[in-house]
Amino acid sequence: MRKILSAVGAALLLCAAPSYAADYPSEPIKLVVPFAPGGSVDTVARIIGQELTKELGQSIVVENRAGAGGNIGFETVAKAKPDGYTLLMASSPLAVNISLYKALGYDPKTSFAPISLVALQPNVLVVNPELPVKTVAELIAYAKANPGKLNFGSSGLGASQHLSGELFKRRAGVEMVHVPYRGGGPAMTDLVAGRIQLMFETIPSATPYITSGQLRPLAVTVEKRSVQLPSVPTMEEAGVADFVSRGWLGMVAPAGTPQPILDKLNAAVVKALAEPAVLKRLTELGLVVEGSSPAEFSTFLDTEITSFRTLITEANITLN
Repeated sequence: MRKILSAVGAALLLCAAPSYAADYPSEPIKLVVPFAPGGSVDTVARIIGQELTKELGQSIVVENRAGAGGNIGFETVAKAKPDGYTLLMASSPLAVNISLYKALGYDPKTSFAPISLVALQPNVLVVNPELPVKTVAELIAYAKANPGKLNFGSSGLGASQHLSGELFKRRAGVEMVHVPYRGGGPAMTDLVAGRIQLMFETIPSATPYITSGQLRPLAVTVEKRSVQLPSVPTMEEAGVADFVSRGWLGMVAPAGTPQPILDKLNAAVVKALAEPAVLKRLTELGLVVEGSSPAEFSTFLDTEITSFRTLITEANITLN
């Protein structure tokens, strides 16, 4: 009898799914940003949210749930009802934190249902102009001649800037000292002042200082040159092989969200990213727009978790 009831229930759910998706959404959707207002994740969420409101016919309400390196917001969505009305604007820490923290209230691989990758966020290697180097090759030679005397900054332990620096140390075979700050702003201030010598910073944050001559760019950290910095080579072009380091943003829902709803959200996100005005705004933020299928985003996330775990283990980075 139990098997019969289970079969009937499954059949009813299957039949109801298309109708459920057709009716969705019938109320505003909450998009959780696991960081404070004003940052890149928050900015992208609001840009995408405005376009999704048009596509889905319901308001997208951005809710900032900052704290614990993104973990508070991640856990909030992981424990939300899987009905498509609570979504997460995810970013790189979703793949990083599982290797940094000993205990989390969620699992990045099983607690969420991927919707779509949104964009990649390249970094640019910048140095203080007082440092006597003009290329990555010269930087490596200088670092090898002065082991442990170069300081690179970041917005904190485990941040994209930190992990980029650790990867550079390994790929280039150099010794440098990591100096973590409470945010990228203070780190950039000290870099411009010469208190630290280099940093792997996001392109929008670094560009004003590059334009003014206060910082010197040496390379971008992705496979292709940046539209914003077309004369700056990639790490590969600069002679450092197997070096790709960047942040990313994507959208996920709680695990168990019905597939028809995920498909509807995916179609809306991909369409929103293709809108010229959205594409222009995101590109101006230094992002490389990358819409994807849920399956493609799932594979991408798995790869990110594995690569970050390897780097963090090798560098012996931990937060607790």
